[in-house]
Amino acid sequence: MKLKDKVCIVTGAASGIGKEIALVYAREGGKIVIADLNLAAAQATAEELKGAGHQAMAIAMNVVDEAQVNAGIANVVEAWGQIDVLVSNAGIQIIHPVEDFPYEDWKKLLSIHLDGAFLTTKACLPHMYKAGSGSVIYMGSVHSKEASKLKSAYVTAKHGLIGLAKAVSKEGAEHGVRANVICPGFVRTPLVDKQIPEQAKTLGISEEDVIKKVMLADTVDGKFTTVEDVAEVALLFASFPSNALTGQSLVVSHGWFMQ
Repeated sequence: MKLKDKVCIVTGAASGIGKEIALVYAREGGKIVIADLNLAAAQATAEELKGAGHQAMAIAMNVVDEAQVNAGIANVVEAWGQIDVLVSNAGIQIIHPVEDFPYEDWKKLLSIHLDGAFLTTKACLPHMYKAGSGSVIYMGSVHSKEASKLKSAYVTAKHGLIGLAKAVSKEGAEHGVRANVICPGFVRTPLVDKQIPEQAKTLGISEEDVIKKVMLADTVDGKFTTVEDVAEVALLFASFPSNALTGQSLVVSHGWFMQ
């Protein structure tokens, strides 16, 4: 097992990509912390894992509430004594043209993606440093590399995560801590499903055209990235044995963006 007895915190893990990462980590022997704004949903996912014979716990976590983040991390350490992997996955999407983007929406999106990544990282690093090892994984996007219409705040936030990962990787190296970014293409989650009618309305095209001509137009095969695809990359980053793989961003997008 690649993560046997490793304590792995995944934010936004009650559903979607975060839940699939939690499931994969659990199958690889990890002790899984389901951290989510929705405590009831987090508890349901934790119970699902425990029912399958895995070790899991749920914590309520609003990633932009520093006190709640710190308290949640402290509870994990009290229960399991360590933190080995952090997956900063919590995120939202809000779309508007730049000229119509409400400032409050801009601040809200950047706060969840960037402040949330910063606060959870800040809370976990001392425990990783003490242990002399750790892996911090940020959920970026193809939009960490590329831009799309209507997504100025999201593109800005996802680009920012690459910068944060590079800084953490530089500071963490002497403590055996790595930091990397996963950059998925469009994954058919509730977050993406919500965007389809929104973009159809804003762009004045059909929902089918949003999928074929906007979301998947630049892929090599016209397919969505899956949660399983993303979870496999998350496992690679979490289990990699050395600092050889740090400060990097890996795109998993059916060729939408190629480096």
